[in-house]
Amino acid sequence: MIYRLTHITTYMYESDVSFSQNEARLRPQDLPWQECREWSLTMDPAPSYRRERVDPFGNHVHYLEFDVPHRQLEVRATSSISTSPKPTSDGVAAIGWEEVKRGFLDNLPSALPVQPYLHHTAMTPDLPGLAPLTDGLLSPGRPVLEIAMELCHRIHREYRYDPATTTVSTPLGRVLAQKAGVCQDFAHLMIAALRRVGLAARYASGYLETLPPPGKVRLVGADASHAWISVWCPPIGWVDIDPTNDCLVGERHIVVGWGRDYADVCPWKGLVLGGGRQTITVSVDTAPVTLEASGQSQSQWQG
Repeated sequence: MIYRLTHITTYMYESDVSFSQNEARLRPQDLPWQECREWSLTMDPAPSYRRERVDPFGNHVHYLEFDVPHRQLEVRATSSISTSPKPTSDGVAAIGWEEVKRGFLDNLPSALPVQPYLHHTAMTPDLPGLAPLTDGLLSPGRPVLEIAMELCHRIHREYRYDPATTTVSTPLGRVLAQKAGVCQDFAHLMIAALRRVGLAARYASGYLETLPPPGKVRLVGADASHAWISVWCPPIGWVDIDPTNDCLVGERHIVVGWGRDYADVCPWKGLVLGGGRQTITVSVDTAPVTLEASGQSQSQWQG
């Protein structure tokens, strides 16, 4: 699959912003099953200073400063991404959860990079309300991936997708109480539950090609960012699971970054001097294209 991705965020302020510092995490990853063939990040107004780095989780981070007074800021990230089917676990000997946990406790070299994803965070706390999701998961010798898939099925069966019920800052306890939320909430819910039973899980941020209902026209710009999880499954490694859609992640998913929770992969965050109240509008378009229309592989970063 080849996709043309456009993510536009517009900030409107009631008074002048005199200075701001920002971090953007918007560039898709280059992976064995995903190639970012083209990439550009443009801003209006243009930044006065910019720098690129890779954070401890392997995400592309663009640091930006703006010192020209402005009441509107448009951030446009565009890319061309090719994806292919991910390797499967077929034929790989499954390891039981007890052996995986022993690897964490014994500090095996292969487990050391995974340690940050074992611990609860402010957005993935260890709450008593998680017990109904985790009860009965850890039967003796059960493979980690089998445990994770059953947990995924439970979340999809028992929780309702409803964008009107939560925001990016809704605590997990409220999601548990109302049994409703969106992809970010379900990812945090599954991560917290896996960590509760001693398994490593990380938050994945990116995009998913969405298809219009039968007979309807696809609306340009009506897509959204998406979130799912990765669970550590030796000897396979990280396996991506989408609890919102109750499935393993496939080539319609586009990976931008990973972290302990959403706070580590927020697409845009920063500090603003001035501006007063602000309004934010977001337009995301994830459109499949043909190989001929995708162009040559290149990367650029424009102001």
